[in-house]
Formats: sequence, structure tokens, C-alpha cells
Amino acid sequence: MPTYEYVCEACGHEFELFQSFSDSAISECPECKGSVRKVFSNVGVVFKGSGFYKNDSRSTPAAPASPAPESKAPAPTSD
Repeated sequence: MPTYEYVCEACGHEFELFQSFSDSAISECPECKGSVRKVFSNVGVVFKGSGFYKNDSRSTPAAPASPAPESKAPAPTSD
């Protein structure tokens, strides 16, 4: 269940309440019985992009990986 934050407009009491999505918002402060308003804050997680699955983000097959460049290390010498 989601947690909602409320603040009383009369006494300033701030509190959190676990409510189902189908429950209606409360309108009365549990401390002073004044009117309350729901507090909205930033979302903790944001998903951006075209999808969440590997095959959702690609419309064409992946290109083969290019071979690693050869090292230019000096050849060993025999003494």
C-alpha cells in the first residue's frame, strides 16, 4: 500500500497514512480536527526510454562487435 503525507492547514501537524489506491483522501486532522491537504513530493524513481526489456529498446539486430586492435608491442629480441 502506498504511503501518503498530509499536513493540517489549521495546526500544521504533519503525518503519513497508509492508504489503498481506491481509498479516498482524508479531510480531517487527527490532532485538532482541522482540514488537511495532501502533500506531493518528487518521485524517487523515474523510468525513461522506450521500454524496460532488452528487446523493447532495439528495433534492429545488434551489430557484431569489431575486433580488438592489435597491440604494437616491440618484438622480443634474442641475445
